[in-house]
Amino acid sequence: MVDVTLNVNGRSYRVRVEPRRTLADTLRDDCGLTGTHLGCEHGVCGACTILVDGQPVRSCLMFAVQCEGMELRTVEGLADGEQLHPIQQAFWENHGLQCGFCTPGFLMLAVGFLEENPDPNDGELRAVLSSNLCRCTGYQNIVKAVRQAAIAMRR
Repeated sequence: MVDVTLNVNGRSYRVRVEPRRTLADTLRDDCGLTGTHLGCEHGVCGACTILVDGQPVRSCLMFAVQCEGMELRTVEGLADGEQLHPIQQAFWENHGLQCGFCTPGFLMLAVGFLEENPDPNDGELRAVLSSNLCRCTGYQNIVKAVRQAAIAMRR
């Protein structure tokens, strides 16, 4: 077992984990941050996407022990109290939530992308979003939501 301090959403979590324990499992089970979902557990679906030092990553493919000293951001860190993040607001207004299982991964993917590229064209937007899977096939509403969030985040 290894002691690790994870910096998640501006808060420190001291956890004791086996070196092979994934970041996704650690966030959910040891930190109590269950907003990160596990879909395929092979890095294909993107449901477990979080931001690590500002970059979207599949938390099912990282070990928690790799993240000592890194800044982690999960879906729980998006809203400011009762105030939704622009991406959350846009998903809600554009019916991009679908069943909701893939939503945290899409939200974190979109936030990471828009923070790096605040004015994407449609091709760039669709290419990035194609890396996550929505089994409800609600991509059109997700694309609309991210377009709206891009505008809101530029203000």
